[in-house]
Amino acid sequence: MCNTPREGGGKARKHTYKAHMLRKLVRSAPVQALLGAIIWAYMALVARTVRWTVEGEDVARRVWEGEGGFIAAAWHSRILLLPTGWTQIVRRFKPRPAPLAMLVSMSADGEFVARACGHLGLAVVRGSAGNSKKRDKNKGGTGALIEVNRLLARGGGVCITPDGPRGPRQRASLGAVRIAQRARSPILIYALASSPSRRLRSWDRFMVPFPFGRGAIVFEGPYDMPRETDAEILRALLEERLNAAQARAEALVGLEITPPAPPRQPPLTPPLAPPLAPPLAPPSQGSASPPPQGGETPLSSPRSDA
Repeated sequence: MCNTPREGGGKARKHTYKAHMLRKLVRSAPVQALLGAIIWAYMALVARTVRWTVEGEDVARRVWEGEGGFIAAAWHSRILLLPTGWTQIVRRFKPRPAPLAMLVSMSADGEFVARACGHLGLAVVRGSAGNSKKRDKNKGGTGALIEVNRLLARGGGVCITPDGPRGPRQRASLGAVRIAQRARSPILIYALASSPSRRLRSWDRFMVPFPFGRGAIVFEGPYDMPRETDAEILRALLEERLNAAQARAEALVGLEITPPAPPRQPPLTPPLAPPLAPPLAPPSQGSASPPPQGGETPLSSPRSDA
């Protein structure tokens, strides 16, 4: 008698149990606190040991020292580099009435990043702006939008990854644009790159920068997001400018430019079938065409002056 199927099922259950226990361990408070401290230390090490080239620092200063809140937009793959602009550049500017914050997802991975940002002195807003129309409380979308709007109204700055938390890579969603429109806040383009680095096989090709290398930061903008302009037009503009700045940052450190992922296609809908109509009988030879129905006049051919 063969016991292979039962043995295979037992191995599968054992593997599932181990994976469940590993996730439970990683999500425990002590492990998250430890990982948050490790990530913070690594972020600080990279920021302080990499030789940075900065383009557009005057743009960042003008936005930071101006009146009103602003949004800094960067791609999700550069999360480990995002605090660099704060620790190496913005801290030299004059203080603002409200703090600089980062919008971090509610996922377990986001918890590590949130704790690391806290160590760096950055405020954290937990939630997602990927689709501001979704009311999924597990993603914290509604509460995050309220908190972000309050911070912008106080004159603060918020860093948002418009392709997060699930992509597609380097394709902007409407979330950041709609937040900017509601708050009447401009968007500052914020692109970063570092070499040498390692790119993971994740949906965003996540970048793990190495210390003691070369880095580049590119600021561009700011771009106003008027309420009367179609959000899709502004979303396309944000995506185009952020990808251009990202390509510039990668070129400055000699990296191969990472193209964006194919855009998410909307679901296809079958075309509507034309209404059925009875076939027209050909007119008999020598007879005149019947007059149009309903008082309509037939289309005339273009007028000729010949």
